[in-house]
Amino acid sequence: MNTPPNFTDLTESDRFYPTRRSLLRGAGLAGLGWLTPLSQRLAIGAENKNSRPKSLIVLWLQGGASQLETFDPHPGKEIAHGSKAIDTVVKGMQFGEGLPQTAELAKDFAVLRSVVSKEGDHARGIYNLKTGFRPFPGLVHPSVGSILCHELPEPVTGGQPLDIPTHVSILPANFPGRGGYLGAQFDAFQVGDPVNPVPDVSSRVQDEREEKRHRSLDVLEASFSKGRLADLEGERTLHRTAIGNAQRMMSSEQLAAFNIKERPKAEQEAYGDSRFGRGCLAALGLVEAGVRCVEVTLNGWDTHANNHENTAKKVAEFDPAFAALICGLKERGLYEDTIVMVGTEFGRTPKLNVAEGRDHWPHGFSILLGGGGLKGGQAIGETDPSGEKKEPAKPIRVEDVHATILHQFGVDYAYELTTPIGRPLPISGGQHVRALL
Repeated sequence: MNTPPNFTDLTESDRFYPTRRSLLRGAGLAGLGWLTPLSQRLAIGAENKNSRPKSLIVLWLQGGASQLETFDPHPGKEIAHGSKAIDTVVKGMQFGEGLPQTAELAKDFAVLRSVVSKEGDHARGIYNLKTGFRPFPGLVHPSVGSILCHELPEPVTGGQPLDIPTHVSILPANFPGRGGYLGAQFDAFQVGDPVNPVPDVSSRVQDEREEKRHRSLDVLEASFSKGRLADLEGERTLHRTAIGNAQRMMSSEQLAAFNIKERPKAEQEAYGDSRFGRGCLAALGLVEAGVRCVEVTLNGWDTHANNHENTAKKVAEFDPAFAALICGLKERGLYEDTIVMVGTEFGRTPKLNVAEGRDHWPHGFSILLGGGGLKGGQAIGETDPSGEKKEPAKPIRVEDVHATILHQFGVDYAYELTTPIGRPLPISGGQHVRALL
């Protein structure tokens, strides 16, 4: 048997901790991993229960945001093609010139500049980044938000479970977070521009008629449920459980968490006059209410033509919204309880094409991670300033990003779940990045 590493000998240059699963393999006990109860699995990832974050916010830049005009600029180099950079509050760290507010908060998050993926297609890349796995025929993997909702205890507010969904996707486009093989109950609840009320949560008839409809539904359910899959109470079908959840949500005061119109006007303006800005403000309210995971999508980063001009427009939407969200979380004492991830399916090529655009580039792009006790104020990894090397010298895999988030929440990401087809799969196939902890 190999001698386990001496943790005291590890230096800051060692990027990864050994996982519990790797240690079990070394001891010949890997086959006993399924015996570990959830309570013990949660204890593995974080020794201090009170230090774990409670919520995750994913800001999704759909289309493939250019790292060279955002978080990994190389001003003056050929690959910049004229793109300029600005200094941040972290010495030696620069961002694209369109991110002045984000640059002022650079101490509050880390930039992973050497993320690599094996997927250069939009749909496959989004799947990979949101689940930590590459697409596999006949199996849909859960997104990171779904994993957290499945693995962690149900969030409560005022001593009671939430009446609103614990996994929410704002402006989801075509790819919201999904529960995958964990079940549709872990799919993200989808809402559009928060300037509008949550759809379908108000009854269209008077209370008396609504009550009659419920009684009629009970009669139908009693017949329908015979011989069909029941929930844990053994009394109602899963269909009826979903109806009950919807009814509680319709009458819940917690719906106010979606409402940004009641926020002070100055606070609304700080996020910018955009759908994405309003989505970020709504995400703050939802996390404040106890929602486990919120993702907000900013679409339009697929800059195959006029990259500089089109990226600048997207950056102008992102910068005030992201900065206001970080400041809002800090002002409410929620930043250490919340991990914020800024992700995208891949980056853009070091060279411009004939249409002055940048094409797909999964060989070294940027992801931001902050809050939740993660170590900010640093750039981890680097890309080749000449653009000649296809991948960074020390790449960070997509699955490593997922493993880091899960580890910080106290989830044993190496634990194997059994899929509906009977195949055991680890929650994540990555290893957490040591430099972030």
